Amino acid sequence: MIDLDGLREYMRRQSEEDRKNRTVQVEASSVDEGLRQASIELSVPVALLAYEVLARGTPGTLGMGRRPWRLSVYVPGREAKAPHEEVAETPVAAAETGPVDVPGEVFVRIAGDGAFLRVVKPRGRGPRATEVMALERLSLRGVSGFDTSLVSRVVRHADGEWVRVADVRYTPANDSVVSVEASDGEMKASIVASEPGAGGADPTSDYLRGVLQSHGVVHGIKDDALAEFEAAPRYNRPIVVAEGTRAHDGADARIVYQFKRDREGISLKEKDGRVDFKDISRIENVVAGQLLARKVPAEPGEAGMTITGAVIPAKPGLDAEIQVGKNVRLSEDGLTATSEINGQVLVLAGRITVEPIYTISGDVNLHTGNVLFLGTVVVRGSVEDDFSVKAAGNIEVFGSVGKCTLDAEGDIIVHQGIAAKGEGSVRCGGSVYSKFIQHARVQAGENVIVTDGIIHSQVDANRTILCQGRRAQIVGGRLRASEEINSKILGSVAGTETVLEVGFDPKSKERLAQLETERHTVEKALEEVERNIRTLENLQKVQRQLSAEKAQYLAEQSEQRRELLGRLEVATRETGEINTYLMSLTAIGKISASERVFPGVRLAIKNANLAVRTEFKFVTFFLQGGEVRVTKYESFNEELMRRR
Repeated sequence: MIDLDGLREYMRRQSEEDRKNRTVQVEASSVDEGLRQASIELSVPVALLAYEVLARGTPGTLGMGRRPWRLSVYVPGREAKAPHEEVAETPVAAAETGPVDVPGEVFVRIAGDGAFLRVVKPRGRGPRATEVMALERLSLRGVSGFDTSLVSRVVRHADGEWVRVADVRYTPANDSVVSVEASDGEMKASIVASEPGAGGADPTSDYLRGVLQSHGVVHGIKDDALAEFEAAPRYNRPIVVAEGTRAHDGADARIVYQFKRDREGISLKEKDGRVDFKDISRIENVVAGQLLARKVPAEPGEAGMTITGAVIPAKPGLDAEIQVGKNVRLSEDGLTATSEINGQVLVLAGRITVEPIYTISGDVNLHTGNVLFLGTVVVRGSVEDDFSVKAAGNIEVFGSVGKCTLDAEGDIIVHQGIAAKGEGSVRCGGSVYSKFIQHARVQAGENVIVTDGIIHSQVDANRTILCQGRRAQIVGGRLRASEEINSKILGSVAGTETVLEVGFDPKSKERLAQLETERHTVEKALEEVERNIRTLENLQKVQRQLSAEKAQYLAEQSEQRRELLGRLEVATRETGEINTYLMSLTAIGKISASERVFPGVRLAIKNANLAVRTEFKFVTFFLQGGEVRVTKYESFNEELMRRR
């Protein structure tokens, strides 16, 4: 054991040995103030400085008898290290973001059962705590009678654990005094602990918790802050040790729309690396049963609590409702809205509405782009060349239709006529109504009704083609209908070839032609394959064994033969089914002209054909005995001329 004088002598010797850098002596009102002054003079961060107390300061009484602290401050000598391992001075920027290299520290705690020493390792490349630092801290706390070898071991191990190193004469009157201050509307509590005097105890986390509770702080106590203070006390500075729980108002209910509400947004798509400016999506199509919107309910909010336990109420979120218009169904719980029909979804006056009709006030052009709508489309203007209009309902065009594509599941009505320039096409599942049809391909699931004329066009109708009006005339092209073709004039004075066919389903007839072409192609390919197989098989008989390459080729040809035979079988079966269907049709068909039929017209009723070589007037052609016969004109069903 050593006495206090011996300890001071030992500390002086150790200080002289460690002092390898510049040393400064400072006078200040406190140790912290002195270290700050020395840090400026030595250009070294405070955390890297060590010091020796040359004279203890006293505050005096009312300014009388006040003495400053005198310190000898230096940078502790390093243990043998390579030059590159020296600790660099911490720049200001690094100090702002937190030091990378933190020196080891020494802590002394006085309790009723003795003095405890705790040493922590440095972080990064910070210097280790020294034995001198430990002895100094013990001396400053008035601890004596300890075993220096035990202190040395604690410093060397630096495991961060508290180790009892000496007995103390405990003086409760010199314990640390802890004050508590509430702030921020009782949402925060801070403590300020004074440094204990000689023999006074350091506050423990349990003691601090008791002090807080005695001041009414019962909520939000930060156990980690209390434990940190106990492990590394920071005296005479405020430390936040409790924080209340702030109230969180509930989020308002919101409506999540499952469709784009911005009608002005344009979505351009690329085709073959080029932007197609015609493919502009301005219609938000929906189908029956599709989810249009869902409601995210309002949240009730989370109440808060002050550090004293007072509850801070939270406001619940505001409610919102899904507003629905026509053709939209709201669920019983009000959380979802779904479409009742196919059509265009809109938000009108804040209400979700599905419109079965999409109206374009002007022309279909670059401004509108191509139109695709799951309902009926009404075009107040015309459809310009190279654009398309496709609808799941009807299409009605008040202007004209150019070299474009019209496709509807219902009817197509064109007020000013179709002039497709040999490239456009019109297809519908119902009937086509137009003023005229010129150089177009038209397919109708029911009827084609025209008032002025059909000129050089390909027209197919599953029921009737009617061309009746003041200038009604069918000239050129090929027209096919299941039941009837009826016009004012058929052909022209110039003898233009005009082909008219009735008595069969045009689609089936067209498919039959496709199958015949396919069968012819497959049969030709099959002949070639059969020839190759026969050649290889004969070669195999002569040579007994084919080369690997020829054997593989024989296998490939055999596989191709199986594929071609399968295709031929499918085509033959479908051809038979179509022929059977055509023979079963009850509609025989007829072709009529209410004024004239000019030479150049070729007629076909089922399998009977007639080429008109002389002019006819007011006639109807019909099938009798396998031949095309002529009778007086039979009028058409005038109800067909009236649009539904």
